[in-house]
Amino acid sequence: MRKLSSEAEKIMVERFGKDTVIALATLEHGVPYVRNVNAYYEDGSFYIITYALSNKMKQIEKNPNVAIAGDWFTAHGKGINLGYFGKKENRLIAEKLKTVFAEWIDNGHNNFDDENTIILCVELTDGLLLSHGTRYEF
Repeated sequence: MRKLSSEAEKIMVERFGKDTVIALATLEHGVPYVRNVNAYYEDGSFYIITYALSNKMKQIEKNPNVAIAGDWFTAHGKGINLGYFGKKENRLIAEKLKTVFAEWIDNGHNNFDDENTIILCVELTDGLLLSHGTRYEF
C-alpha cells in the first residue's frame, strides 16, 4: 500500500480510530458477501473481533482479498487471521480492542475462553478517502 499522507492518516484516525461500523465484503464462488462489522483502525489496518468458524473467515481462508467501506471511504485489503484473541502475540492489539469496544465487548456475545474467538486484521492495499471536497487515494 502506498503510504497515506499525514493529513489523510489523521482523517482515518479521527473517523475510524474508535469503535466504528464498516461494511466488509468477501467473495465465495464468484458471489460477493457483505456484512457490517465493528472495527478499529490503526496504522493502515482495521481490526475486528470475530469467530474463526464464521462464514466470513471461511471465505477469507479461501480468498484473503476483501473490500471495505465506511463513511466516505472505500478500500481493498488482505484479510489476515491473527489467531486467538487471548494469545500472547495479540496482547497489545487485544488490550486496545478491549478499550475501544468497551461498551459491548463483555455483553455475552464473545466467549474469550474459546480459542475460536479471534482477531481479523484487514491490511489495506488501496483505497479512496473523501473529506470536505478533497480526494485522497492510496
